[in-house]
Amino acid sequence: MKKMIEQVAKWLDVRTNLKGIEITGVSINTRTLQKGDLFVPFRGEKVNGHKYVRQAIEAGAAAALWQRDEPSPPEDLPLLIVDDCQKALQEMARAYRDELSTTVIGITGSNGKTSTKDLVASVLKPYFKVQKTQGNFNNELGLPLTILSLDEDTKFAVLEMGMSGFGQIEFLSELARPDYAVITNIGEAHMQDLGSREGIARAKFEITAGLETHGKLFYDGDEPLLKPFVENFPQAVSFGFDDNNELTVTDIRATESGSTFMVSGIIDATFTIPVLGEHQVKNTLSAILIALEAGLTEEDIRRSLKDAALTDMRMQMIHAISGATFINDAYNAAPSSMKAALNFIRETTMKEEKWVVLGDMLELGEKERDYHESIANFITDEIKGVCLYGPRMEWLYAKLQESFGGELIWSKDDYCPVIDVLEKSITEKSLILVKGSRGMALENIIEPFTRN
Repeated sequence: MKKMIEQVAKWLDVRTNLKGIEITGVSINTRTLQKGDLFVPFRGEKVNGHKYVRQAIEAGAAAALWQRDEPSPPEDLPLLIVDDCQKALQEMARAYRDELSTTVIGITGSNGKTSTKDLVASVLKPYFKVQKTQGNFNNELGLPLTILSLDEDTKFAVLEMGMSGFGQIEFLSELARPDYAVITNIGEAHMQDLGSREGIARAKFEITAGLETHGKLFYDGDEPLLKPFVENFPQAVSFGFDDNNELTVTDIRATESGSTFMVSGIIDATFTIPVLGEHQVKNTLSAILIALEAGLTEEDIRRSLKDAALTDMRMQMIHAISGATFINDAYNAAPSSMKAALNFIRETTMKEEKWVVLGDMLELGEKERDYHESIANFITDEIKGVCLYGPRMEWLYAKLQESFGGELIWSKDDYCPVIDVLEKSITEKSLILVKGSRGMALENIIEPFTRN
């Protein structure tokens, strides 16, 4: 974003005597602020950003917002006085979005949002100027910041949309006005806020609220809970494993360099991605559909997918010094994604000895015990050892003691017992899946095995 301050003031419908100041970005954090940014201060429970306005200007901010009910605005600083800083940030993003000719792709879902975002960006990037959501900037603050960070000549913007309650995806969709929308799946995350998987489906479908009239929705056609919503939505295109989807995937094969698979329906072709797991292959289907909409050929898509780059900790292969291979899928976890990862580890022939390290699944609500215990059904004799970490994993530990014949350990809050068991047990023949919710930080278990 490059705008004169007079234009920003017009967006916000505020009066100002400031002139001739160029705004080249927006920041809410003095530690990452760039010269020319407009600093937006927020009042949180512990920190009031207004205290850092002068510091932001001294660090190179061109100007700052100031909330009207915040006392003592410094008269010697270039300030725009607004009623609400958060709403002002969102209004700036809305106005800037209106000026852009960028094609916007919005992505939501219980699992796989970030991987799908990365795959979509990867398939388009060799041929177009593409920007995507960085980190977890996918909420009511992060999404506006992402929109305001877009260059005016960006061809495709791939925007992740997260939520914890009803109405949030609707707000983000109406702000971003996507040309294409993706619903990756319906899982169990945020069950405690939304009450049921049906509620989650309704909340995710809110992504269509701001979909442009010419736009399309690509959705997980294997999910029956989405069927009632898409029945009367003619712009909907399904993808998945079932034969009745408009783009179907079959013949998935795992290798040490990734996954090869066939698709049929809208396009009949074979592709390869440098990522493991059937769920990641499924995430790739929406990227293929969007690439076709962008006018790419089958060979264009094949070439770019082969070199796709995903954010770390998504079925990421990490080779240990001992020769063992870790699959780091520890960015997040819910029952559906946990089961998908376990299906992969059971079925793969990459290595002879298979281990799993599983951490707590968070935000599952009152049925969290049932969800953790249900994972026992996906741990079978193909797996040599199971290491569990976190207080909730005690439920799975008790269940596995009844049925699992391999090595089994549980640690409530200490990584060391898990690391000790793995150090004594794994060899160059071992493949170890590591998966848990982000709050469990299971990458700490992998780190000692890659240290020189």
